Amino acid sequence: MRQLNIAQGPVRGYKEVGDDVFVFYGIPYATAPTGPNKYKAPLPPPTWTVPFEAIDKNITCPQMESRYMAHPNSTQSEDCLIANIYVPDSKTNKLPVLVYVHGGAYQIGYGDFTVAKNLIREKEMIIINFNYRLGPHGFLCLGTPDVPGNAGMKDQVALLRWVKKNIASFGGNPDDVTITGCSAGSSAVDLLMLSPMTKGLFSKVIPESGSNMATFSAQGNPVENAKAYAKLINFTGNEDDVYALEEFYKTVPKEVLLSVDVIDQKDSTFFFTPCVERDVGQEMFLDDAPVNILKAGKQHKLPMLYGFTEMEGLFRIPWFDFWKDSMNAQFSDFLPTDLHFDSESEKEEVAERIKRFYFGNRPISEETIFRYIDYFTDVMFAYSTLRSVRLQVESGNNNIYLYQYDFVDDSAPLIPYTEIRGADHCAQTFGVIDGVWPYFTEDQVSKDTKKMKKIMRKIWANFITTGKPVSENSDLPQWPPTRANGGPHMCIDKSLKLRGPLIQQRVLFWDEIYDKYYKIPTPPPSPPQRQKEEL
Repeated sequence: MRQLNIAQGPVRGYKEVGDDVFVFYGIPYATAPTGPNKYKAPLPPPTWTVPFEAIDKNITCPQMESRYMAHPNSTQSEDCLIANIYVPDSKTNKLPVLVYVHGGAYQIGYGDFTVAKNLIREKEMIIINFNYRLGPHGFLCLGTPDVPGNAGMKDQVALLRWVKKNIASFGGNPDDVTITGCSAGSSAVDLLMLSPMTKGLFSKVIPESGSNMATFSAQGNPVENAKAYAKLINFTGNEDDVYALEEFYKTVPKEVLLSVDVIDQKDSTFFFTPCVERDVGQEMFLDDAPVNILKAGKQHKLPMLYGFTEMEGLFRIPWFDFWKDSMNAQFSDFLPTDLHFDSESEKEEVAERIKRFYFGNRPISEETIFRYIDYFTDVMFAYSTLRSVRLQVESGNNNIYLYQYDFVDDSAPLIPYTEIRGADHCAQTFGVIDGVWPYFTEDQVSKDTKKMKKIMRKIWANFITTGKPVSENSDLPQWPPTRANGGPHMCIDKSLKLRGPLIQQRVLFWDEIYDKYYKIPTPPPSPPQRQKEEL
């Protein structure tokens, strides 16, 4: 047992028998507002005088049901803003700090989904994971004082402010914080670099498979999204009255609010994700579109270890059998939603051009499944990452270390209808954290995977402690920062190879499309003056 004092009061953490890492579970870092205020920014955390027993592993935020990141013993509660802190059994002070932001499309998940005790064993550091509000609770964005948007991102900022204030008590260095996450967690840490709220709260960033420029990273038209979703859960009021819409979202039962699975949208969005905020006189997380912030060079220019896997599009394989016929019939339904066209005929023409680029004259079928994987790799993850890299380098960030992760274990499942395996969405994250979800526990994996996990932890630990993935005296290949064209990049497989620009032909193709048709995300419009009720 280890007892220490934080700003809120004394806390006690424990280590399991035979373990060398103390864990403080379930420490409240902020308070989620409830009732009519539940879509607002978080409030200060509770305080106490008797020792807080940091042992509750099961708190999760309200979320839709999903088989992907289900917590076996979870207790869903609106009062869910907790952090879990992993501390080595060490007398060392001023340890580097790693903050994990969990993924889950901004709709599902929980902090302790990613546990990385073995990274602490590679290099002494403190690791924190945490919950933040999800789905409509976290990302409904109406541009009103009660629903300004980005509650879930403001939770993340509150966590980082809590770390700044308290981590020294655990032996951590508040001025040496790295933030990381995969998928929506990657999108989130990339967005945290753009926010005026986060200046000075972290010094290095590791986005893994998700970018601040992804179509799901900023709602194109948040009020229209709120209207469309409200219809799905039986809103019958006047959808053009934003105050009626707001009242509906404030009062609809949680079970109804979270009753729709939004991860299966054809346009690569998830309804409720971060938004560009309208100024309602409160602190704003995102005050402009990511593309404008990057072009103006207003992002925090910090060292980044940035990349994605070879086959991110495997994320969409569960839908392949349901979608292939629809894609052949109406490919335009599957275009990313951040493209805008002046007419339906223009949209169909561009859709046909994109379809031809990926599939040639062949139908989308079992024979072209790898093109299906490439398409979703690019529209959801890879292209937006490389577009962000270009904008960042052009605006002065010369410390971006770019990679593509290709390694896959020989025992991983075969891609359907093939005899080939591929590096799945967020595979690099599972190269670093404990275990290799979803396939095996750590003691079941092959020698190749054990070797790879050792290399990945070495690279990640070196970046977390020095800001560079490979030290000058390392036996690994030297790894210079990337340039605006996406090269050089490190190909991470059974061995590491430094290569030139990443997926260059695909990037040039999408550059042409996005230069012409990209629609910049906008904040909610100003709502009309609220009518005073007649006496």
